[in-house]
Amino acid sequence: MRFFAFFIFLLFVSTACSTTTVYIVRHAEKLNETDTTDLTPAGYARAAALAETLADRGIDSIFSTPYYRTRQTAQALAKQIGVPVTDYPAKPTEAIVNRVNAIRHKTVLVVGHSNTILEIARGLGAKPAMTKIESGDFDNLFRLRIHHGPFRRSVTFLPSTYGQPTAP
Repeated sequence: MRFFAFFIFLLFVSTACSTTTVYIVRHAEKLNETDTTDLTPAGYARAAALAETLADRGIDSIFSTPYYRTRQTAQALAKQIGVPVTDYPAKPTEAIVNRVNAIRHKTVLVVGHSNTILEIARGLGAKPAMTKIESGDFDNLFRLRIHHGPFRRSVTFLPSTYGQPTAP
């Protein structure tokens, strides 16, 4: 009987533990401020750099707002690894936060906007030191590791950059 109880305990602990990795980026450089704008040539180069950076990271899901610039940013990676891009609404950010929080044992890319990516990171439990993404800042790559243990959840936030550095 003790062996059975121990086995059930081990099964509970192993199924209750998981780590999800979430990469969050802002869309790449855009032509203008309209909702239907495309990426600039520099933006397409950045999208290719994102694909190169994340191609071997085991991305299982790619989420993008429905705007051209976010979808175009995700598309090079999606095509390279054969994962479809799934739309999510830009606001409220709780929609994507809740969706990502429900994912376990996966690696996810979320492509958002300058006014949403920090909010998404905070919603997932990260504590970024940055308070704002500037309008000309396109090279941030945030990695969150969300570990769900049997009794607690922890989040590790690792900011970095990718592609050509944007001007300070």
